[in-house]
Amino acid sequence: MKKQYFLFGLAVMIGLSGCGNSPANENSPAISNEAKQEDMQMEMNHSDAGEIPENLKMAENPTYQVGSKAIIKTDHMEGMDGAIATIVGAYDTTAYAITYSPVTGGERVENHKWVIQEELKDADDKVFAAGAKVTIEADHIMGMKGASAEIDSNEQTTVYMIDYMPTTGGEEVKNHKWVTESELTAR
Repeated sequence: MKKQYFLFGLAVMIGLSGCGNSPANENSPAISNEAKQEDMQMEMNHSDAGEIPENLKMAENPTYQVGSKAIIKTDHMEGMDGAIATIVGAYDTTAYAITYSPVTGGERVENHKWVIQEELKDADDKVFAAGAKVTIEADHIMGMKGASAEIDSNEQTTVYMIDYMPTTGGEEVKNHKWVTESELTAR
């Protein structure tokens, strides 16, 4: 009897180990789409050290003061919309929505929000209009740094670096870059 349980257990373990990353499963459309979403979430630098570009200046009179809380009203990532943000930094700059192809390969990223003036190569004080070609120096997502991008839109605004707990659960996101003033609302 013990031998039968042992063999049954062994068969189950072998069967379950085959459900992982086999080549047949990688070609499944349902798993492929789910895997893409998970890969994108893993590739995003949800939390970072909070380093900011050298020439980025703090906002003198931001709507949301450092240390205050606000409600996030955007969905750059799953679990953002409706989460409570703690303001870590507030900076006056130009924010850009961009479209680019990752330097690591993969699908083109369209209308990514946001990179800021100080994260574009040789930007200085020149504001780029929609359609302009730029090189990204930010590394918010794997494959972003060094990529050529096209500006979709720009917005002169205060951008915020924030900490928040995703509404979907999981770990707190620290020093997320960037949300604009219009993407936050008073708590």
